[in-house]
Parts: sequence; structure tokens; C-alpha cells
Amino acid sequence: MRKIVAILIVLLLAASFFAGCKRDAGTLIGIAMPETHVLRWVKDGNSLRDEAVTRGYRAEVQWADADQRIQNQQVSSFLTQGAKALIIGNINDGVGSAVAEASREGAIVIAYDRIIQGTHDYGYYITFNNYKVGQLQGQSIVDGLNLDAGTAASPRHIALFAGSPTDANANFFFQGAMDVLLPHIERGVLTVAGPFPRHYSEPAFQQIATEGWRADIAKARMEGLLIGDARAVVLDAVLAPNDTLGRAIIEALRADARYHARLPVVTGQDAEFDSIMSIKNGEQYSTVFKDTALLAAAAIILADQLLSGTAVDVPGTILAEGELSEIGFTGTGYVNTLLLDPILITRDNLNVPVDAGFFSEDEAAQIMR
Repeated sequence: MRKIVAILIVLLLAASFFAGCKRDAGTLIGIAMPETHVLRWVKDGNSLRDEAVTRGYRAEVQWADADQRIQNQQVSSFLTQGAKALIIGNINDGVGSAVAEASREGAIVIAYDRIIQGTHDYGYYITFNNYKVGQLQGQSIVDGLNLDAGTAASPRHIALFAGSPTDANANFFFQGAMDVLLPHIERGVLTVAGPFPRHYSEPAFQQIATEGWRADIAKARMEGLLIGDARAVVLDAVLAPNDTLGRAIIEALRADARYHARLPVVTGQDAEFDSIMSIKNGEQYSTVFKDTALLAAAAIILADQLLSGTAVDVPGTILAEGELSEIGFTGTGYVNTLLLDPILITRDNLNVPVDAGFFSEDEAAQIMR
């Protein structure tokens, strides 16, 4: 009997040893982020690396300067170094060749906060509920203008902006917002100055999209609207898909005498410090907080579970099902998609990202002062 017990103990220890080998400090996780000109990607890359190291992995992060060729080279370099898992925030569908290379090498690929289009050579995509992000942006405009009490006799005016046409998330942000705003547009309470796509699949969507999420492009387009389609009205709202573009739009509005005393309701996303301060100072109206520290932690938990061969069960996420499953459609098939919840931030709850530890101590002090 003692011999049987001894054998069982040895087998258990051996199983534990081999399980542990799958996540030793020598296992490399390569982290490929798209760019540094949007601050959140810098934070995300650092958070992912730190979380991986905390969990016992070796991790390296690279940023690609919004150039897909550079990112593909970085992915190849990770694979040459023996990376067993890759977490990729891609730039465009040109990443497909790098994903195919990873698949041939047997590396796990997780699409991070941007779906990888045109391929299904990977199994998981982890992001926030980006349709809900858009819904929150649209609802903040409804609330900020009190559209529920509005009338067609005194309509409010809005201009529409969308994110990069190469980023599938931009489609969901826009559609979530429009599904909230369209009922008010259809009853004449809200009118659109400039191009007006009702759905991201319409050609007019390309006219409101902002290539590469570039602030200079958004600012130039806002300046053009102010002397063009919006010259005869005073805008009450601007649907801006993220904070970087929102601040650029506000900069253009500030240069127009019509908006010196009062800015429109301008939305945003990412809870960037400069936009939080802008909200505090009564300029930008809202942002959407996506706690990317939680997203980074969830992505590394997912990578850990996939590397160790355990069942996927990432706390704080839901599997996209039903209509939400479209968030995981790559154009060639569906990938398993895990979603976290975003939170709308206005002047009334600026403490939420502060309490989450999203900012440095100095930034938090300035926000809460």
C-alpha cells in the first residue's frame, strides 16, 4: 500500500513539474502594439509586459509606429527568439502574413483590442464591448442635449466623425452610437451637418472616417466643416470616436468665433489624462473608460491558460454570442471573442478611472483637486 501511495505522489509531482515547465521564466510572450502617438497603446504595451512578467513569463514589447510592415518584422523577430505566444494590437489586415507565420511555428496568437481581419489562423480576440462603447457615446450626446425632451421645431445640430477605416473597432463604435442617435434624427430633433452614413457599410462612412486615428486629419476635417457644411449652423454636438480626435476637433472649434463662449457636446474614448482635464474644465463633454489594465491582465490570463492547456475561463469577461458574435467576425470566419465592459465618464464621475489607479499620483491629484 505504501508503495502505491509513493508511486502516486511521484506521479503527481511529475505532473506538477511538467505543468510548471509550460510557464517557466524562459517562455517568451511577444507583445506587438501598433503605435505610440495614441497614449493608450504605450500604457497597454507596458501593462501587458508587466503582467506577463508577474506571472512568470519572459516578455518583450515592441511598438510599430503605425507601420504594418514594421510590425510584421517585429512579430518575425519574436518568433525567431522562440516566442510561444503573441499578443498583437494590429494596424491593418496586412498583419495576416505574420499571423500565418506564427501559425506555422505553432505559436498562440491573441488579437488584442483590434480584430485581425482576413484570416482565422488564430483562435482568440480579447477586447471591450465596442458596440457598447458607441452606445455610451451616443447616449452621452442624448443626455448632454436632453434630446428626449427635444422637438423638431428647434432641432439640434451634430457632425459625425469615425475612427480609422482599417480598424474594425471603428465600425462598432460608430454603429453603437448611431443606433442610439438615429431615432432622434428620424424624428427631426437632431440634424446632421456634413456626410451622414446610417451604417458603417455605406460609402459615406469613408467620408467621416479618420485614417490612422490621426489628430491632424480630424482637425483639418473639422476646419473644413466649419467653413463648409456646418457654416450656416452652430453645432450642438460632435460625435468623436476617441479622445485624441476629440481634442483635435475642440482645437478647431476654439478657433471659430461661434464657439468661443460655448463648445458643442464632444465625445471621446480612452480616458486620456488631457481629455479628463478637458472634461473637468468644461470643454470635452465625455469619454469612455476602458480599464486597459484589466484588459492587459485578462489577455495574459488568457495566454497563460492557452499555453498551459487549461480551460479558458477569464474573470471579468463574457464570450461574445448572439448579435455580439459579429464583433469576432474576421471576414473569413469567426474567432472566439472575450469582452470586457466599458464605462462612460463625465464631470460627474471623474473619480472612476482615478480610483482604478489608471493615472499617476500627480495626474490623479490634478484631476481630483
